[in-house]
Amino acid sequence: MQNIADRDEIYRESLMLHARHRGKLEIRSKVPLRNSYDLSRAYTPGVAEVCRRIAQDRNLAYRYTLKANTIAIVTDGSAVLGLGNIGGNAAIPVMEGKAILFKEFAGIDAFPICFESYETDFVDQVKNIAPVFGGINLEDIAAPKCFEVEDALQDIGIPVMHDDQHGTAVVVLAALLNACRVTGRTFEDLNIVVCGAGAAGYSISRLLKCIGYDPLVCTMVHEITVCDTRGIIHRRREGLYRNKYKFILAEETNHAGRTGSLADALKGADAVIGVSAPGIITQEMIRSMNANPIVFAMANPVPEIWPDAATEAGAAVVGTGRSDFPNQINNVLAFPGIFRGALDACATCISDEMKIAAAHAIAACVKNPRRTHILPSILDKNVTRAVARAVAEAAASSGCMRTI
Repeated sequence: MQNIADRDEIYRESLMLHARHRGKLEIRSKVPLRNSYDLSRAYTPGVAEVCRRIAQDRNLAYRYTLKANTIAIVTDGSAVLGLGNIGGNAAIPVMEGKAILFKEFAGIDAFPICFESYETDFVDQVKNIAPVFGGINLEDIAAPKCFEVEDALQDIGIPVMHDDQHGTAVVVLAALLNACRVTGRTFEDLNIVVCGAGAAGYSISRLLKCIGYDPLVCTMVHEITVCDTRGIIHRRREGLYRNKYKFILAEETNHAGRTGSLADALKGADAVIGVSAPGIITQEMIRSMNANPIVFAMANPVPEIWPDAATEAGAAVVGTGRSDFPNQINNVLAFPGIFRGALDACATCISDEMKIAAAHAIAACVKNPRRTHILPSILDKNVTRAVARAVAEAAASSGCMRTI
């Protein structure tokens, strides 16, 4: 467990760092402005010809402007970290942090766009700012609004991805592929329990089931059972119609029709993926799973079960969302490379094939996975390059690549 004094020291130092620099981002010119000739080329009158060319062919914005390498990080501040609905102003430091990760790991220029969390026509506002960006990373938006917003933005001609959903799902899939190698399991034979039916749980469940894929191309896991605070999600559960997305999960998972609690769901399972709440998985639940189970307890900062407790109860591979334990399952392994590859392909969207390709690329970065090493280091920039290549290739093969 993390020392409280150490955590408090990090908080104090973080406040000092942000105050000293007045935030973590700045804008710098790529071109010189030393004299009137420089000004004539960079601004008026020269820039008029650039504008005319783009007006004739919008795709030329990728050649002549920052659009080709710029991402908007968009939030309404409704689900920031574990802090909840804190609004757009309080979300700025997190979005700045995401922006510098994009720059550091993928060389992408990213900028925070933080709306307030009051009710507004959020989708139209995002559409109206889209022309300047090559992609949009939706961030820290509460469910179910995050699903609705992402779905409504898929037709705007640039990649739009809610990272809390899909970045998490991609890294979980990569970790699961290598955990299978460690435990000698076959991926398609897995019986998986997903604990949590919010943004991450929904996307993980759907990616692992490969919804929308040709079954001859994509291997699906044997069974997924999803649990929320009321227990197992199943087709006969009362009130499902009130939540479209849980209704979808009920239709696409738990084909055995199991009912009951999380404890009931874990009996005989091969793997549990926790994206829910601290301390809700017990050692008794782990012992009820199949031998040498895979346990990803990703609630942060306090996981569903602590790694040492899970190992003591028989878990063969344990992953968390924390950096102070082995097998950190962190979105930074996915999103920089996914957007780098999407931008390199001038992609119109981020397809399921691109996400699957990203997961396999991440998994392949670990040549010899072990129980304490199923994922590469989040600081390894080779991962971003490998993911970007795989995503760009998948964009081309899945018909998402734009010709400039």
